[in-house]
Amino acid sequence: MARMLKLDLFTDVVCPWCLIGTARLDEAIAALPDDVEVAITHHPFLLDPETPPEGQNTRERLAAKYGGDIAAMQARVEEAARSAGVALDLSVQPMSYPTIDAHTLIRSAAPEHQYGLAKAMAAAYFLEGRNIADRQVLADIAVDHGFASEAVQALLADENERATTRAMALASAQQGISGVPFFIFNGQFALSGAQPPDVFARAFRVALGEASLD
Repeated sequence: MARMLKLDLFTDVVCPWCLIGTARLDEAIAALPDDVEVAITHHPFLLDPETPPEGQNTRERLAAKYGGDIAAMQARVEEAARSAGVALDLSVQPMSYPTIDAHTLIRSAAPEHQYGLAKAMAAAYFLEGRNIADRQVLADIAVDHGFASEAVQALLADENERATTRAMALASAQQGISGVPFFIFNGQFALSGAQPPDVFARAFRVALGEASLD
């Protein structure tokens, strides 16, 4: 009989550390015994709720928010991505886009499709330089993850659905989640950040009752 692990995952499509964190998570999942299954539920988180509909230059946004050497900051992210097996070149995608529509689709997907859909959107954004706020782009991605194209357009045209996504993202922040990626294991304990695979591996052992948190 399979042993089940429940993982609640908070990410944003335009978060490079989420791209890195999920790559490291995948490495840890791949190393689990064959009798362990991981059920991942995605939750919306808005890295920057004020991103305008037309998008914003990422370097300009980071400079305004943090100051300092933005090029060096991005180089460190690219290096971390390479160490996780992700060929990330942040010059491929110079823009930040709002992600309400992307999150609306992810949370509305069938449970078995949520994680794959979120990763596909992040890959389209970071690795292919696509506009993840464009509804046709989203539809093109979503049809490979359980959606009909017409259903995507209808869902994203429903302002009540978009409002629900905003409320869920706000609830995440109100629960004390201030940064992503954020992982909750079996509803018992949490990890924050793009942790190394061995940290995820230990978390899985704790969740399975094979190790303690101490």
